[in-house]
Amino acid sequence: MKLRDTVIQEQDAERIHQVLMRFLSDSGAGEALVIDRGGQLLAMDGGSQALDAVSISALAAAAFSSTAAMAQLLGETEFTVLFHEGAKRSIHVSRVEEEAILLAVFDERTTVGMVRVFAKEASRAVGAVLGEARARPRPAGEFAAPLNAAESGPAWTPPY
Repeated sequence: MKLRDTVIQEQDAERIHQVLMRFLSDSGAGEALVIDRGGQLLAMDGGSQALDAVSISALAAAAFSSTAAMAQLLGETEFTVLFHEGAKRSIHVSRVEEEAILLAVFDERTTVGMVRVFAKEASRAVGAVLGEARARPRPAGEFAAPLNAAESGPAWTPPY
């Protein structure tokens, strides 16, 4: 089952929040984001500076996907970690599981080694939460099924 078909319930979100807060504390990173492979932001913690989370999520997912193509050219399944170093801030992007990515933004107060070590631990923990959410039966009811033809039509038609 794809992550987009997964329902992340309140208790799942709280567990992910706890994992990200511990990751930030242990690694010294400033922001931590969990995104899906399509660039959709699933969770974010930290935020000591203004961060355009929507844009960075989309761009990080695209970069991760493009490097997967490079990995295949080298006979690898994928590269599981990306690192972009800037003059003031850097980004560490790592695979959480098949459908999710952990993105950490950090500065000179920590090292890429510290971020990498604790990102592995955080990725495993977030991956476990997402795996449990994915394995949980989907809720039944009016929001569990796709819209039918009558429901997906225009809500309003102009009078001309």
